[in-house]
Amino acid sequence: MQPAFEYASGFPTLLRKEIKRFYKVAFQTVAAPVLTAVLYLMIFGHVLEGKVMVYDQISYSAFLIPGLVMMSVLQNAFANTSSSLIQSKLTGNLVFVLLAPITHFEFYSAYVLASVFRGVVVGLGVLLITLFFDMPSFQYPLWIILFAFLGAAILGGMGLLGGILAEKFDQLAAFQNFLIMPATMLSGVFYSIHSLPAIWQTISHFNPFFYMIDGFRYGFFGISDVSPWTSLAIVGIFFVVISVIALRLLQSGYKLRN
Repeated sequence: MQPAFEYASGFPTLLRKEIKRFYKVAFQTVAAPVLTAVLYLMIFGHVLEGKVMVYDQISYSAFLIPGLVMMSVLQNAFANTSSSLIQSKLTGNLVFVLLAPITHFEFYSAYVLASVFRGVVVGLGVLLITLFFDMPSFQYPLWIILFAFLGAAILGGMGLLGGILAEKFDQLAAFQNFLIMPATMLSGVFYSIHSLPAIWQTISHFNPFFYMIDGFRYGFFGISDVSPWTSLAIVGIFFVVISVIALRLLQSGYKLRN
């Protein structure tokens, strides 16, 4: 006998909706970040090429490429979830998502997976374009994939937190401009932390974004500022912490069910 009511998850529909949301405006959500990363490479690579040598036998332009790719992945993963959620809250259509047959875990998974997808698409775009400037090696592809997906998932979760906590766009912009942007820019994208004074090296080790980028760069060159296993452990713990907080807020309906 068939049950009178059969639960149907809204997860696939929400995931498809979040992917289509940024895909429809790909010129803004994908092409623009790729152009920004290429401009960074052109400016810094041109100015500092031949004047800065971070690792032996690795040009500065090649050193920059993994950092710029990962920075693009992180920033766009955050932007995807945060902008989508705050927009849904302000326009009032979030209620239709909350009324759908979807658990808080499925809600979280759909938003985060869509942010990972956007981050990886932008990262691949940056990588393909920057290969015309220099060719980094690909020593350990599995490390590259692992850190890219973990980093994007973390920033997707942080974007979800930002979207939940913010009540208007300028609050979300403050979260991005005063936390996400400095954390990514000061995480070793443009330099090795070994070139910093001792006090700034110590401070850098408290920045989880540093471990995301350092581990990601290790996958290209087989060289890193800290052990990739240490980076993986810290990034993994950070992912769990962000996920637990986000899931708890979603379960409670904090600032979502008004």
